[in-house]
Amino acid sequence: MNNTIFTFPKPENEPVLGYKPGSTERKEIRKALDELYNKVTEIPAVIGGKEVKTKETGTIVMPTENHHVLAKYYKVGEKEVKAAIAAAMKAHEEWANTPWIDRASVMQKIATLISGKYRYLLNAATMLGQGKTTMQAEIDSACELVDFLRYNAYYAGQIYSDQPCSDKGTLNYVTYRPLEGFIFAITPFNFTSIASNLCLSPVLMGNVCIWKPSTTAMLSNYLLMKIYKEAGLPDGVVNFLPGSGALIGNVAFADPNLAGVHFTGSTGTFNSFWKSIGDNIANYRTYPKIVGETGGKDFIFAHKSADPDQVATAIVRGAFEFQGQKCSAASRAYVPASLWPKVQKTIGKMLKEIKVGDVRDFSAFVNAVIDEASFDNCMRYIEHAKKSKDAEIVFGGTGDKSKGWFIQPTVILAKTPKYKSMCEEIFGPIITVYVYEDADYEKTLHLCDETSPYALTGAIFSTDRKALRTGAEILKYAAGNIYYNDKPTGAVVGQQPFGGARSSGTNDKAGSYLNLIRWTSPQAIKETFDPARDYKYPFISSAE
Repeated sequence: MNNTIFTFPKPENEPVLGYKPGSTERKEIRKALDELYNKVTEIPAVIGGKEVKTKETGTIVMPTENHHVLAKYYKVGEKEVKAAIAAAMKAHEEWANTPWIDRASVMQKIATLISGKYRYLLNAATMLGQGKTTMQAEIDSACELVDFLRYNAYYAGQIYSDQPCSDKGTLNYVTYRPLEGFIFAITPFNFTSIASNLCLSPVLMGNVCIWKPSTTAMLSNYLLMKIYKEAGLPDGVVNFLPGSGALIGNVAFADPNLAGVHFTGSTGTFNSFWKSIGDNIANYRTYPKIVGETGGKDFIFAHKSADPDQVATAIVRGAFEFQGQKCSAASRAYVPASLWPKVQKTIGKMLKEIKVGDVRDFSAFVNAVIDEASFDNCMRYIEHAKKSKDAEIVFGGTGDKSKGWFIQPTVILAKTPKYKSMCEEIFGPIITVYVYEDADYEKTLHLCDETSPYALTGAIFSTDRKALRTGAEILKYAAGNIYYNDKPTGAVVGQQPFGGARSSGTNDKAGSYLNLIRWTSPQAIKETFDPARDYKYPFISSAE
């Protein structure tokens, strides 16, 4: 028996490769892109470690080349979902009883495989299937994914070592049990790292998982399943279910063994999950834990003391990297009248240089949005702005879906502070700017706080420390992640735990112990070495 008490040292973040011309990594990513582009990958369900193919299939195409089929996948039905739940519950006891160091070691093996052997293939799958540039894929499906795995092991050690004090004659300690049942993970298209973490953070803590991947991220997500298998994750601990979210959800939410939901996606979908769980609450063995990161209407707020070039750069990077398809993407900006002419000029200069194109064209800064529904939604907002007396298209405003779902980076100038695109989440390469009078700084801060139901990320630009403090105080509930003089995107595991509140989710902070502890059910244990032999306490006496 190994009775070593061990904790993982605090890791360093995975280095981001540059992919410069002539570099080894640039050559390797080219090879991986060619490999995946030139074949159609078959993606089955994975249930209890076995690949399952069904009669109903679907296809996956590239966002930047929407007639090119990347993969064919097999859609599960009710029978397969029930089989996956049964496989998870069969694996539950043994995995829960596996020493946490062993579980963490599997996670470290996965991290090692992704950092090395599978780095370029996973990045290429994310680029082709999800429409990311090389750099956006590198910071997501390589670096952030590896960071989640390594930092989670460190945080788990902190959780398990957090123990109560013991008085003389007693021993007190806490065991952090996994939840009693299975975790239902519903993952998004926009981050391969988040898809992995939604499954593996509960799994590290001893839980088992039913995984509904996003259809448009299926290629990278299936590759993750193969990596998990190679790393030694036991069969049934994670079960991979392509197909209809509604069908899979109906079966999962009706099952009495549902113990938790781990979700990233739209606010509306998350709200429907709460309702489904509420409707079934009497059927569950335990109250399910619900953890979600949902929508955002993330802001950049500039004070008159801000550097206009820095504000413009934050707008361009924050709004248009990955086509604005980040939960944290800058979607609205408040700029003082004295700064706007210079900010506008700098944005215009940058947008003239920016190229919109295919992911395999490394000179492109912006690629295509994820699918036709997203394209059409974005174009509706653009057309509304073109026709509205309360808005003006300053830059961009065009799209073309004949080859891929391409939209030019678009800046809308709102003439009223609660114009439609200042309030509603769009999830595309569109940012709306409201220009306010310099003297109305505090008034406009309150306006920013009250305009949107979301509270995910935000940025305040100022070189005036008092103005910065004022902004932080007024906007303290407007964002779960706030940035001073930086764009509101790019949270790094171990540095900025990520999550928001209000309509942006449960703020359980992925990339920290706060998320991991949600997947435990603590049990306090007290042992007394000299138990009482008589019921009487000293005060029980007739004597004075």
